[in-house]
Amino acid sequence: MNTTIGFATIGTSKITRKFLSAAKECAGFKLAAVYSRDIKKAEQFAEEQGAERFYDSLDMLAAAKDVEAVYVASPNYMHYKHVMKLLKAGKHVFCEKAIASNYAEAEEMFRTAQERHLVLLEAVRPVFDPGMQAIKNNLYKLGTIRKANISYCQYSSRYDSFKEGQEHNIFSRECSAGALMDIGVYCVHTLLYLLGMPEKISGFAVMLRSGVDGAGDILAKYQDKIAEVSYSKITDSGLPNEIQGENGMLLFQGTNDCPENVRIVYRDGTGEVLYHREPLNDMKYELEYFIKMIRREENAESHTERSLNAMKLMDELRRQCGITFPADER
Repeated sequence: MNTTIGFATIGTSKITRKFLSAAKECAGFKLAAVYSRDIKKAEQFAEEQGAERFYDSLDMLAAAKDVEAVYVASPNYMHYKHVMKLLKAGKHVFCEKAIASNYAEAEEMFRTAQERHLVLLEAVRPVFDPGMQAIKNNLYKLGTIRKANISYCQYSSRYDSFKEGQEHNIFSRECSAGALMDIGVYCVHTLLYLLGMPEKISGFAVMLRSGVDGAGDILAKYQDKIAEVSYSKITDSGLPNEIQGENGMLLFQGTNDCPENVRIVYRDGTGEVLYHREPLNDMKYELEYFIKMIRREENAESHTERSLNAMKLMDELRRQCGITFPADER
């Protein structure tokens, strides 16, 4: 099947622009419409991106017959409302991370997609990247894995103004935001993709005045290994990710973007480069997979399971750290 799929986008932020830039490299993608709550922003964005139509009405977008799939990049707390509306209108949905505010929302979203024979996929770039696949395919070389350290710490460009008293969605409890839901989710998905669901977790968070976390750590216990996950929006880190086995250690940079400098250092001091490339817009890989899923060329089952496990793990971490969202009270 080589038919073109009509897409719409929800959101006009930097990530949506990056998505549409990647889409130019994907066969079968056609931008049919864009949506924003602000009609002027929608019109400007449509003109900039070459969309045929623009909306500030979700009902009108859902009713558009030539829109088969929608990329949702609204704030976290709006994902449930937007995705459920689109699924019930018969649209496939490609939703930015975190896919929902909690497990209950995510479970209903995926169940609705399954019942209606539609594709719902969480946009978590690393797990679709060839670099991450190279890591997973070479884990056996480490022998028995005993420890892992996965991190993503990046000082937010909005943190200084937040400290001065300004409010931002990314640090908002009402928006189901904070470090875990914004960037920690990448680490959680990487952990699950490479090592599976842990038996038990313990979590800690640095809390901000807005009631969400600015940074956090997770200690994950498996039957025969442990993993440490670290994430922050209020500090930087240059440490590589590391997976330690009895035969050696696997190192790589990058948890949110394409993994770089993937290599193994064996216990005898020898090394092996597994994967390297120059940085690029790696959103194309997840979009290509989503399109293949719509065409029934790829299966959604493992990705649905990982997204649900990620939400379950993050719910438990929030419970331990006392992080609550208004969506949890529904």
